[in-house]
Amino acid sequence: MAGFDEALAGRLATIALGHVEREYPYAPGHVMAGPDDIGRPRVYHPTFFGSFDWHSSVHAHWCLARLLRLFPQLASASAIRARFDRGFTDKNIQAEHAYFERPMARGFERPYGWAWLLMLTDELRRLTGREGQGWAAAIAPLEHLVALRFERFLSKADYPIRAGTHGNTAFALALALEWARSAGAIELARLIEAKARAWHDGDRDCQAWEPSGDDFLSSALMEAELMRRVMTESDFRSWFAGFLPRSARGEPATLFSPARVSDRSDGKLAHLDGLNLSRAWCWRGIASSLATHDPARARALEAAERHLDAALPHLAADYAGEHWLASFALLALDRVEPGRRP
Repeated sequence: MAGFDEALAGRLATIALGHVEREYPYAPGHVMAGPDDIGRPRVYHPTFFGSFDWHSSVHAHWCLARLLRLFPQLASASAIRARFDRGFTDKNIQAEHAYFERPMARGFERPYGWAWLLMLTDELRRLTGREGQGWAAAIAPLEHLVALRFERFLSKADYPIRAGTHGNTAFALALALEWARSAGAIELARLIEAKARAWHDGDRDCQAWEPSGDDFLSSALMEAELMRRVMTESDFRSWFAGFLPRSARGEPATLFSPARVSDRSDGKLAHLDGLNLSRAWCWRGIASSLATHDPARARALEAAERHLDAALPHLAADYAGEHWLASFALLALDRVEPGRRP
């Protein structure tokens, strides 16, 4: 992406570093088993206690790890490494693992936080040098637990979740598939591919009744991005032509027009900035697999630019969005090239 340079990367890193160790405010997503079952975020989650909630903390760490890999000379590189040294210790990860093993935590962060945890571990493993491998080794027990939970969940999930928020299965499967292929988790990769096809192969003429008022994911485009990752390029082109048959004309128009955010201090309405960023990510991915002469490709790239322009100025407008939007900006900005998985 033109314009994604070290200066912009530094801005994203500064935003993420500003909240990744900020303990409050915090939304724990914690199910209490009794009257005394309450504690500070830092006690339950000594690694992922910041960024307002567990999943945002996880993908803030992913954001920092990817920025460190893409721009190793960032001015904030030493601060990122210091944060990882504090967070990715055997003791801290043991506590995080123990929380997941609580009887009331079977569904904790399913599937959104699970997918981001796998993305984080993959990014840590991609870092060169012994320190990256040390961080990856420390988090490996939690990685293995989450991968196993994904397998168990998918084996009994009969239906997709098409919501535009955390439950969306297309988003989670797209990220988990990236991890599975990178990690050599062949059985999970096959399960994800089979489940995606079973759920979405026959979807045609998507009406795209979106956005809803608190979406940060496009149900339509996220499904298409998942199928792009599952299918061969030629099969995807055929499927996409049936799924959004009027995309070359910019229809349904709602998918090509950025959502308006009326109040960025409202946590739910602020989701719509994330919708614009995640749509830009999806449109760029979709475009990378369409033929260069396909008019839908040009429409997709134009839509990606419009959505980015609508959201990038507002990444730190209010903590309601600041604690998570940098990660989605990085998804959209990190270049997707034909034939390369994003």
